[in-house]
Amino acid sequence: MIIISACLCGVNCRYNGGSNLNEEVLSIFKEGNAVLVCPEQLGGLETPREPQEIQGGSGIDVLEGKAKVVSKTGKDSTEQFVKGAYETLKIAKSVGAKLAILKANSPSCGCGEIYNGLFEGKLIKGNGVTAELLINNQIKVISEKDINAGGNFYGL
Repeated sequence: MIIISACLCGVNCRYNGGSNLNEEVLSIFKEGNAVLVCPEQLGGLETPREPQEIQGGSGIDVLEGKAKVVSKTGKDSTEQFVKGAYETLKIAKSVGAKLAILKANSPSCGCGEIYNGLFEGKLIKGNGVTAELLINNQIKVISEKDINAGGNFYGL
């Protein structure tokens, strides 16, 4: 089984109420071996919602209480991001997922790169909160960029 960010399959759960539909990821979902998740909604955030970024580090720092996830206007959403990450992990474990295809650059789902926390569109190295938690629980995490690049995503 695979966990997939719901926005990548056309679910309108992005912060702005839209989706990030990716036809290649959607075709993987249609194979029937995947479960869709939106960690931000699972954590209790509404859709639409303000843009959010991690300030003071990356996903590991948020999980360790050293960084926060805040909105563009400064509202702290750390608690919801952590809750959503753990809810996603619970789903992943319940279905026996070994792979997650998550939305690139997201403060929840980003793997390898996330926005720098200053809302200026610049990326830094690091993982989102959910991606970090899944990785720390031996679930391989990739993004739609890896799928689009033709990566061997089933090679666990």
